[in-house]
Amino acid sequence: MSLRRRRLAVAFRLAIVISVLAGIVLTTLGPATVTGLLPYFTIQSNLAVGLFAGYAAWRAGQRRPEPPSALKGAVTLYITITGVVYHLVLANPASPFAMTQPDRAPGEALGNQLLHTVVPLLALADWTLFDKRGRLRLRYAAWWLAFPLAYLGFALVRGLIVHRYPYPFVDAGQLGYAGVTVSAVFFAAAFWLLGLLFVGLDRALSRRGTNPPTDRDTPADQTPPPPPPVGRSA
Repeated sequence: MSLRRRRLAVAFRLAIVISVLAGIVLTTLGPATVTGLLPYFTIQSNLAVGLFAGYAAWRAGQRRPEPPSALKGAVTLYITITGVVYHLVLANPASPFAMTQPDRAPGEALGNQLLHTVVPLLALADWTLFDKRGRLRLRYAAWWLAFPLAYLGFALVRGLIVHRYPYPFVDAGQLGYAGVTVSAVFFAAAFWLLGLLFVGLDRALSRRGTNPPTDRDTPADQTPPPPPPVGRSA
């Protein structure tokens, strides 16, 4: 990655870290506490992408290779899931799983938008602009389901203990375990297809030659020096 692109990548990733921290802090201005927020997929995915972005920014600043594309694809998928599920399912009045959106103070409302809108968009932009292309495989879309499925198990076990569920589509008290299973299969299929879309976009961008230039690449505004003249035999 060239020096200019490296600096831009660091700026993007620091913006992600700051947005995650600001979103969590501002959200706690409402009735929610930090410990009360942790069971939510929103917070877990934001923390994951924030930690990854901070690590990637440090590596870029040290001129080290980018972190593995499979891992970056995973955290980018999870934060994309957060944004998509919030806007299309939870905050959509037409959705059967729509949650009542409370009246939030300005600071808390800003925090909510940072976590559900700004961070997902920044993470997607970072993945599109700076990730090395052509490294994702179709099987990754299935592997990336491990965390959402583990989260489902966590939410159900926690619900048995505290009798509360973070989202209506995993609420076994209201839907029953059969209903949760139907929801889980639907969301798993949707997330798998979204993962395949990431792989397809990665391949399409690779074919278009959109890999970011490396430090070894010749800058566009410089012409490589001509080769030295070949000596002639006497």
